[in-house]
Amino acid sequence: MTTSISGSGAEVVTIGEPLAVFAATEPNVSLVAAQRFQKFVAGAELNVAVGLARLGHSVSYVSAVGQDPLGQFILDQLQAAHVDRQHVQVSADYWTGFYLKQRVTQGDPDTYYYRKNSAAANLDPQVLASLDLTHVKLGHLSGIFAALSANDQAIYRELNRRLLAVGATVVFDPNLRPTLWPSRAEMCRVTNQLARDAQIVLPGLNEGTILTGEADPVAIADFYLQQSTVTQVVIVKLGAAGALLKVRGQAAQRVPGVHVDSVVDTVGAGDGFAVGLISGLLAGVPITAAVQRACAIGALAVTTPGDNDGYPTPAQLTRFYREHHLEA
Repeated sequence: MTTSISGSGAEVVTIGEPLAVFAATEPNVSLVAAQRFQKFVAGAELNVAVGLARLGHSVSYVSAVGQDPLGQFILDQLQAAHVDRQHVQVSADYWTGFYLKQRVTQGDPDTYYYRKNSAAANLDPQVLASLDLTHVKLGHLSGIFAALSANDQAIYRELNRRLLAVGATVVFDPNLRPTLWPSRAEMCRVTNQLARDAQIVLPGLNEGTILTGEADPVAIADFYLQQSTVTQVVIVKLGAAGALLKVRGQAAQRVPGVHVDSVVDTVGAGDGFAVGLISGLLAGVPITAAVQRACAIGALAVTTPGDNDGYPTPAQLTRFYREHHLEA
């Protein structure tokens, strides 16, 4: 199957909360004891925007930052990454969110967020009034933004509606953040509801189990295909094992993961997966090849300490494919 994406001009729009991350540089030291940190930009949707821009795609990013040093840092980094930032509001009333991240040599790092009542959580709904979707081919949406506030959830739903109205493909990543939701039940209810309005849904295996009660990736995929006629493709992320791809009306396929020798930081791997998938769809490759690209960039993402600094340029991706004997 080749997923057809029509349109011209600006290719992708995404909306989310940008964050500054202070990543500890000392391995296997708690966040309490860590003394040295390196600053990066982060945020799931921002990671995707940066990764796609690095591969040469045009991306519009919708959000808000505070009128503060971290906000300016994020704006500068977006500009340096060639991500369109004209729809990023600057607020004098609310601050820019940030978080601390542990460095570990095995497993997932501890993180601690400072984002309540941030600028992004108070995004002005009028931001969508100036957003021209006429030529957008694909929208990348995440459950994180919808979880930030009732205000943002309404903006999310309106953007999703407008994307579908112009014929854009909507890719939805649940990106569960339980601490942002009032309850686990509300998180599951709303996240599954949002998934109904996306043509492509990207749950991780653990996320899918939480959201559907199913442990089998095929059953998770079937849940999302059966709950909505809009959803055409479900890809269950299986970490280092790769992914389970289920296209409506077709048998499920397993796409193997890509092994890397050094795992530095697992944060950002799921967003790297989305980068690979979306860039493959924009390039018009078959869906299986797009999922293989997603696995490759997800693997690259874990080899560096920042959330998105491991995402490749086209030349780096070509070299990675060659070194790992992957078919382009």
